[in-house]
Amino acid sequence: MSIRKPEMILIDVDGTLVDSVPDLAFCVDEMMKAIGREPWGEVRVRDWVGNGVERLVRRALTGSLDGEPSDEEFARAYPIFLGLYAENTSKRSCLYPGVREGLDYLEAQGYRLGCVTNKAAQFTIPLLKDLGVYDDFGIVVSGDTLPVKKPDPGPLLHAAQHFGVAPEQSLMIGDSVSDVKAARAAGFQIVCMSYGYNHGEDIRNYGPDRVIDSMAELRDFL
Repeated sequence: MSIRKPEMILIDVDGTLVDSVPDLAFCVDEMMKAIGREPWGEVRVRDWVGNGVERLVRRALTGSLDGEPSDEEFARAYPIFLGLYAENTSKRSCLYPGVREGLDYLEAQGYRLGCVTNKAAQFTIPLLKDLGVYDDFGIVVSGDTLPVKKPDPGPLLHAAQHFGVAPEQSLMIGDSVSDVKAARAAGFQIVCMSYGYNHGEDIRNYGPDRVIDSMAELRDFL
């Protein structure tokens, strides 16, 4: 499917720019041990990432995507996770191959770039800075910047308003059904990465405008 040349491009963090699962899985497993339960391991945690850390902790405690632990158990585990993740936001995480090349190309072409993630600002900002990409973005909309987060279109429309760009002149780059839903609701075009976190499902099932294997491929059609 052809992509219209946008004026603004918004990019997701986890599963799109950054493989953050190694750090998240480490924190989940240490949290589980701290409350006297068995760790899950990175392979299992990988299917639970993508809707913010609170949801991740609920999934880890119940072993399922939409499980709800008891309030008591969550209240005990969540602060442990937050403490661990504050210390381990970027120790094991890395940019995916092609991300730096993709960002360099987009900047050379003069695109306005923003970052939109469901990760809280206290983790997002240090992670982007540690991996050397924070300064690439004119705006960073984190999971707690607004009262809503993806799949609500609010964060995308907020960034468009910041740049003074119409939704139809905008493109979202993400990796999950949450990104596709937010983009469609906002009236954005949507390109998805084939390698991201979509709870073990093929992102093609959700009909993004295009699926690519590396952000370096952006130069082929933008």
